[in-house]
Amino acid sequence: MRTASEARARLAGALIILALLGGHAQAQVERVFTCEPEWAALVRVLAPQAQVSSATHAWQDPHHIEARPALISQLRRAQLAVCTGASLEAGWLPMLQQRAGNAAVQDGRPGMFYAAQAVELMDRREKVDRSMGDVHAEGNPHFHLHPPRLLQVAGALAERLAQLDPAQAEAYRSRQRAWAAQWQQRMQAWQERAAPLRGQTVVAQHASHAYLWAWLDLRQVADLEPLPGLPPTVAHLQQVLQRVQSEQPPPMAVVQALHHDPQAGRWLSQRMGLPLLALPATVTDDGPAATLEGLIDSTLTQLLAALPAPATARRP
Repeated sequence: MRTASEARARLAGALIILALLGGHAQAQVERVFTCEPEWAALVRVLAPQAQVSSATHAWQDPHHIEARPALISQLRRAQLAVCTGASLEAGWLPMLQQRAGNAAVQDGRPGMFYAAQAVELMDRREKVDRSMGDVHAEGNPHFHLHPPRLLQVAGALAERLAQLDPAQAEAYRSRQRAWAAQWQQRMQAWQERAAPLRGQTVVAQHASHAYLWAWLDLRQVADLEPLPGLPPTVAHLQQVLQRVQSEQPPPMAVVQALHHDPQAGRWLSQRMGLPLLALPATVTDDGPAATLEGLIDSTLTQLLAALPAPATARRP
């Protein structure tokens, strides 16, 4: 006949086994693969327990990277992959998914999260072809520089994490709520700080900052690229120079992303007498733009410093 202590021991053992089985069946999200640094930064906010990797960095063009063995290995071990979508990674992510052979992060599975599906995109097109350059039918995929849209992505991503890891669902949602409250306060402060930029114009390369321009009420009057994704040419730059010389007031700056070759921007800025800004298009590995809030902060700092003297004098 079993004693009471033996019965309690057997019960405790059974409960431990059930807990272990349950934990194995519904494992915590421990490894997350991201396509771009902005999503790595957001995942670290919502899931600080996870090991997070990014396929690209701020000095790379996310349209064009190589499906390297290290990236294949990272994706193979991931429980969740977070990418932009809207065809931004169409040139390399499908090959990476195929070679990784990880069923959890294939399209249509809960472990594959596309941020573009959580927001409405600018510049949607019904038809695209090669003659139009590197454009996306789904819309401009560089929406992470639009703080309100980033807020939407954070909410959707927290819910996806909760779906994948129900045991920690409330923790993900709690972190998202706390981050969202702070982000909304920052958005208000950024808008107030950016008031002198409203109505200003810039010449820029590509549409990397288009969402930020819209949020700040800045206007891009010319593009250094003859077509999206095509490198600048001398003939095109001369056309841009002629066009922007007649702009009144003149543009406040020439803007390129960190991953752009600065030669074209330098050529135009020197002839126009305008400052050349190399702005991060995503979170950097270190420095003032190493976080999502730091990315917006440092970008505003550079833009405000480039204002022409009369506008600077009006700054509150």
